Amino acid sequence: MLKPRKRITKKELKQDQLVTTYFKAIDFLRNNRKLVSGTLTGLVIAVIVIVAYLNNRRSDNMKAATDLAGVLEYFNGGAYQMAINGDPSHNITGLKSIVENYGGSETGEQAKIYLGDCYYYLGNYDAALKYFKDYDGNDKFLQASAYAGIAEVDEIEGDAKDAAEYYDRAASRDSKNFLAAQYLVGAARNYIKVGEKDRALSLLTRVQKDFPNSPYESNVELYIAQAKL
Repeated sequence: MLKPRKRITKKELKQDQLVTTYFKAIDFLRNNRKLVSGTLTGLVIAVIVIVAYLNNRRSDNMKAATDLAGVLEYFNGGAYQMAINGDPSHNITGLKSIVENYGGSETGEQAKIYLGDCYYYLGNYDAALKYFKDYDGNDKFLQASAYAGIAEVDEIEGDAKDAAEYYDRAASRDSKNFLAAQYLVGAARNYIKVGEKDRALSLLTRVQKDFPNSPYESNVELYIAQAKL
């Protein structure tokens, strides 16, 4: 569960390096109005703009985190349509609204994965694909999840080549991910379908070597046999 929104005090804001620079710049400008050139004034304004932007991003991220924490109960309970739209009667913001309002924040980007999953489970693969492809966060686990989501939709729709490549990318994006073995097996399964059996064997061998205790390892021998046919 995500942590609730934390109130940021003025003291905490001033501890931020850029915010500290902002306060110093403002004090300098206030005390040296006659000495400040147009160029320096421009630099001070640029600092103010940057700080305002970063503070806005931080605020958006906290608001998104609060909203996401509330809606995850619906997602985890399988109430996917309500997770998408929210529940006004209980003051719950839906994932779609979170993405639309805070999609540029890290938590807003995380909401895209949940939103894509909702559409996937509801069978709306076009919408699922849209949000998986739209993920633009910095979290390796979530980026791998987005790639895997794309791969799953591609596989369902019969595009084995694309599915193999995206499963492969998912495994490569976060090799320490506990789902990496699943992604590798998925990639191998689809490489076999398109005739790239050597590539499939390479990935399956990697699963045996790097993930010997993975629950997905039990399928490896079957796919190895298929790849050798």
